[in-house]
Amino acid sequence: MKQKTWPYKSCSHQFTGLPFINKPNKKSTKDRQTRQLNFTSKSSSSSSSSFLSSSKCKEPDFSSLPYDVLARIASSFSLPNLQSASLVCRGWRDALRPLREAMLFLKWGKRFKHGRGGVKPNLKKALDSFLKGAARGSTMAMVDAGLIYWEMGKKEEGIAWYRKAAELGNPAGQCNLGISYLQADPSNAKEAIDWLYQASVAGSVRAQYQLALCWHQGRVLHQNLQEAARWYLRAAEGGYVRAMYNTSLCYASGQGLVQSHRLARKWMKKAADRGHSKAQFEHGLGLFSVREMMKAVVYLELATRAGETAAAHVKDVIVQQLSATSRDRAMHLADNWCALPSTR
Repeated sequence: MKQKTWPYKSCSHQFTGLPFINKPNKKSTKDRQTRQLNFTSKSSSSSSSSFLSSSKCKEPDFSSLPYDVLARIASSFSLPNLQSASLVCRGWRDALRPLREAMLFLKWGKRFKHGRGGVKPNLKKALDSFLKGAARGSTMAMVDAGLIYWEMGKKEEGIAWYRKAAELGNPAGQCNLGISYLQADPSNAKEAIDWLYQASVAGSVRAQYQLALCWHQGRVLHQNLQEAARWYLRAAEGGYVRAMYNTSLCYASGQGLVQSHRLARKWMKKAADRGHSKAQFEHGLGLFSVREMMKAVVYLELATRAGETAAAHVKDVIVQQLSATSRDRAMHLADNWCALPSTR
């Protein structure tokens, strides 16, 4: 099937306005200095005692959180955040040790799954590593274990691990659980939408795209093009390339969004530059329509290589109108093209 600090309320001193001071004489200056010294010593002793008393009982001691609460909060942390939380105090360091160990198992699981870090791909060892990480509380390991089970055809085991991660607040687990319920036979549509919505609100662009599809197709929800376009746009702004393409279509047709050919071209180019083959074809046609021939050939060539057979015919027509130098330049650009990073 990818922190905000809270405000600290401190005890602030109240300052009063200073009175106008007449020109001092030596006697009054000396008396004032004596009074100031007495005041300073009294206020320092009283403020230190008040600080000690307030620090004893007024401020919450976050380091005394129960382990199960702390583990639930930190179960979705990335490794840098987990390491930072472990530096709060000795209690947190000891309590978060299982989650730090889980991150190591997660790392090795990904190596075995994808054959990285000098190891050969081994799905059995990957699953074993993910399960060890999941047993120590890592929601990311739970999601990866669920994904391997799902790919092995053991869908019930996969859904069980997705649910564990989802209930602990992991957006990827919530998204995968929602999609799993949509694909189940029979589908569990209501619960699927609930989990997709939770993941979408939490910022999962994949869940936002899936939720938009549900609104757009009217398959699970009643068709609502405005809601569909809203979630497409949010996912597109988050970097989800498929949502970029659909957002462009919404702007071009005026479905769910105010019609804007400028914004349609903008999002189509964004999707094309991130490797969406249909967007490359569409963007190439758009460039051809405004007579930007060489650029059009580049995008149409990329679309052709990605399997868009209809792009090849249009490209051949344009190539005949270019000079040999322009043709060679276009092919050179296509050969050296690299997609911009995106969330698929």
